[in-house]
Amino acid sequence: MISKNLYLNLVIRVVSIVALSIILGWLITSGKSLRLSIICFLIVVILTVNLILFLNATNRKIKYFFDSVRNDDSSLFFPVEEKNRTVREIHKSMNRVNDQIKKLKIENRNQEQKFRILIEHLAVGIITFDSKGFVLHSNSSARKLLQTEVLTHIRQIERIDTRLFHAVNRIKPSERQLVPLATERGEIQLSVKAESFRTNNEELVILSIQDIKSELDEKEVESWMKLIRILMHEIMNSITPITSLSESLSNIYSTDGKPVGPDQVTSKTISTTLQGLNVIQDQGKGLMSFVESYRKLSRIPQPDRRFIKIADLFSRLKVLHSSQDNEDGAEISFSVTDSDQEVFADENLISQVLINLIRNAREAVADTPGGKIKITASGSRDRHAEICVTDNGPGIPPEILDEIFVPFFTTRKNGSGIGLSISRQIMKVHGGTLKVRSIPGKETTFCLSF
Repeated sequence: MISKNLYLNLVIRVVSIVALSIILGWLITSGKSLRLSIICFLIVVILTVNLILFLNATNRKIKYFFDSVRNDDSSLFFPVEEKNRTVREIHKSMNRVNDQIKKLKIENRNQEQKFRILIEHLAVGIITFDSKGFVLHSNSSARKLLQTEVLTHIRQIERIDTRLFHAVNRIKPSERQLVPLATERGEIQLSVKAESFRTNNEELVILSIQDIKSELDEKEVESWMKLIRILMHEIMNSITPITSLSESLSNIYSTDGKPVGPDQVTSKTISTTLQGLNVIQDQGKGLMSFVESYRKLSRIPQPDRRFIKIADLFSRLKVLHSSQDNEDGAEISFSVTDSDQEVFADENLISQVLINLIRNAREAVADTPGGKIKITASGSRDRHAEICVTDNGPGIPPEILDEIFVPFFTTRKNGSGIGLSISRQIMKVHGGTLKVRSIPGKETTFCLSF
């Protein structure tokens, strides 16, 4: 409606000016009434000036309106009592647009308030900061975890804890780090994760901080309970026969609580006693072996880390493999995507882990026709080195997949149950992980992530 009225108003004014200009030209060239020529000229001048003033006034109002919108001024109002219909329609339209902008601002403000309240009540600490480190927002959970009432710049974290500051300063988008933090209540474990996004041509970082010590403690207690159950089971299995046999031997040499005489000890009694003592000795050795296995598990040496090429590590494993009997007939292959890829690790300890995984894989494919074992090295999604050992054996049942890393848990008759536990411990002291995925009846893959 506004466009139609405006265009009609402009067209009428322009047509009038053009028509009067033609008449004026005709009057001048024909030499007729001078008075009429002067009147036409004055009317053309007046209409032209009026058109210019009308356009300038309209443009100024529109410019003023957009300047107000840009400056976030919603109090603007244009009078609608104008006599000029076109101007009145323009004022009404700008007022409607202004009212709509007001509504949108109120809705956005309410939405922002909701998000702020929601973020403020999250149990997870949230910090938003820009590329210069200035904190745009931090919720109460974040300030409580960092033990500060005001957080305006990331540099303040350095005064709280240097390790946490370095972790925040170096963390990359989508990366997650675990950082210990000393507090008045003791040390807690913080899980720090970052995400980045752009707004108004500025890159911002959202940092989430969460205390996961309770979850870690729960997992640790659960692991200890599993370990204690297995220890009790193994120890009871070893001690029960010893106790029973000792009681039987004691009954041979006593009657009604009194020791028997020398004349009652026969060669059969001595033979039975020796057999019993031999059994006790064997059980004792088994128990000692079990205790020694536990000592190995609990005494992982600190790694002597150096930069080692994965290709050289694989060459060493190939030599070890070629020197062993290949009775299972398994086909073992090694592949590296980048021959110059390196890991910062203890070569001997990592070799121990890989040898153990390859040995397990060979046992897994022993009864599989066309058994294959693949040892591959590549870069994971977060660009960290990853070494995987894959076999096409029967796989691991889902119900025991979570149990295989529990110390002394084994499904093999002659297995000690500590190989995978030690391997995971070795990766843990390297700051890495050892994970498994298995498809029963198809394959099993163990991955070392550095």
